[in-house]
Amino acid sequence: MITRSRQFVTFLATAEKRARYGYIAIVAFLLTQAIDGVLTYQGVSLHGLPAEANPLAARAMTVFGLVPAVTGIKLITCTIGVSLYVLGVHRVVALLTAVYFVAAVLPWAGLLLFV
Repeated sequence: MITRSRQFVTFLATAEKRARYGYIAIVAFLLTQAIDGVLTYQGVSLHGLPAEANPLAARAMTVFGLVPAVTGIKLITCTIGVSLYVLGVHRVVALLTAVYFVAAVLPWAGLLLFV
């Protein structure tokens, strides 16, 4: 009986850690998306459409305009991230956060800070 109680307590502690990890991952993901959206807007406003490396985003900006395109792209991306969070694949959300930070936020920050 004591063994089962310990297993249950261990299970609850593990579930709590997973939930906390998932919460941190989704908050970091959403913050990264917001920062990327602001930096994208600033970068394209200052340096023009050729500064956007993503051809789909650049095309959307050409068709819909800068603000609607960036807003729409970020809404879609955030929806996908939240969907992954709800599905419980928190490691994927954390990995996507890291990829976005390295591939989107850092290049925009470098372009805007050092040019």
